[in-house]
Amino acid sequence: MKIDFNKDKGLVPVVIQDNRTLQVLMLGYMNEEAFEKTKKEKIVTFFSRSKNRLWTKGEESGNFLAVKSIDIDCDQDTILIKVIPTHVVCHTGSFSCFGEKDTKGFLYELEEKISQRIDSKTEDSYTYSLYQRGINKMAQKVGEEAVELVIEAKDNNDLLFKNEAADLLYHLLILLKAKGFSLEDIEEVLLSRDK
Repeated sequence: MKIDFNKDKGLVPVVIQDNRTLQVLMLGYMNEEAFEKTKKEKIVTFFSRSKNRLWTKGEESGNFLAVKSIDIDCDQDTILIKVIPTHVVCHTGSFSCFGEKDTKGFLYELEEKISQRIDSKTEDSYTYSLYQRGINKMAQKVGEEAVELVIEAKDNNDLLFKNEAADLLYHLLILLKAKGFSLEDIEEVLLSRDK
């Protein structure tokens, strides 16, 4: 990893991204000393332009950023660091300096779309019609899709396997909605196991 610290008075911008959700959390700056300290300690340290010194994120608040990976852009003048934050990142109390809106990816968008179709009782929607048939039918459909995924896993057709995996996830999202749970609820269970 060779970074060009000579382009902007010895500082390079650093984008901080949540390793689990890929949400952009903040932007800071590093000089070479801050970068080396971050690599060594696996905790993000910036160069504070206002304090004119090294500043480890969380040194006062306890809201540290544990480093999971470090990447450099193609021009070697910007750093991307994926982190596991210990708590909120922004000094305002928001999880991200870019606001509370999570950018967790398409599965969360799909979950929202499924929820909207059910809540608005969209009559011509497959999602709503399956929901109307009750928990037993939704659970049965998840079971059917799981079996179809297992069958495709034994074959060598990657396209069919991916399609069955997508069908399973889609139907699981409908069942989660019906049971009053969300992807975040399941994510919390998985995160609690990640120790």
